[in-house]
Amino acid sequence: MNILLTGASGFVGSHLATRLVREGHFVLGVDNFCTGRAKNISELRTEPNFDFIEADASKPIFNNVRSNLKTKTTKFDWVMHLASPASPPKYFALPLETMLVNGEGTRHLLEFARESKASFFFSSTSEVYGDPSIHPQPESYWGNVNSIGVRSIYDEAKRYAEAMIYAYYRLYGQDVRLIRIFNTYGPKMDPEDGRVVTNLMFQALKNEPMTIYGDGKQTRSFQYVDDLVEGIIRLMKTDYVWPVNLGNPEEFTILEFAEAVKRLIPTESKIVFQSLPEDDPKQRKPDITLAKKLMGWEPQVKLEAGLKRTLEYFKTELA
Repeated sequence: MNILLTGASGFVGSHLATRLVREGHFVLGVDNFCTGRAKNISELRTEPNFDFIEADASKPIFNNVRSNLKTKTTKFDWVMHLASPASPPKYFALPLETMLVNGEGTRHLLEFARESKASFFFSSTSEVYGDPSIHPQPESYWGNVNSIGVRSIYDEAKRYAEAMIYAYYRLYGQDVRLIRIFNTYGPKMDPEDGRVVTNLMFQALKNEPMTIYGDGKQTRSFQYVDDLVEGIIRLMKTDYVWPVNLGNPEEFTILEFAEAVKRLIPTESKIVFQSLPEDDPKQRKPDITLAKKLMGWEPQVKLEAGLKRTLEYFKTELA
């Protein structure tokens, strides 16, 4: 298949692009490197089944796609939209870019998919559930989101994108797939992304204080990136058009996660506590009943094994 993939140099996008190319598909990656990293796709750039356009996915990219030198194709089977800042420090620094790539970018790419008669895939987020009052969170839950809070630039951008996608589905019969991603980690994460995994692991490696916000009792569920990519591939093979949670239902407090990192990394770091950021969710755990029933998917990589693989990558980053 021919696949247009935005956010191709990002953490998840680069893993997905690699998997698709290895399966024999042609991938045209799009990214402007506002949060993605060129090194994430450096090996892919030599692959005959991969090409890349440096462009802002919040703007129309049709002419750039049509002038693609490797394929000379205007026919795509999938348009996959993964481009977006995805960690609080990144989207706080790029608020308008975050809203535009999920808003206008989604609209432009839906139009391109419709024109190309391609299926459309979107990576949404567990953040659409906000600070949930239902636990765990099923796809049917509408969420508890502060529409004018500090995190709304990301939360509401993704919720708006979902609404846009289903407007195209209802109005034009556009074929769509949509996932809601829960906390995901693994190699190729940006050390500066400010997520709990990178923060705590790099602080431990550097023997710096390990920062926990609040009392550490808030919970998260940590999914290894290979499990996420497997879920994406399986969903593409179904004809299911509604949102699907992809995450690991094994739930840990942030303090438990910090202790797991300390067991893995010999460190002199001490845990320190700071005030909880505004609108930070107190609990987050996916209900993956639908993913299990629909495509026989559930995470396979346990936290300790995934952290070991991630640690090896982080060591090379430090070196």
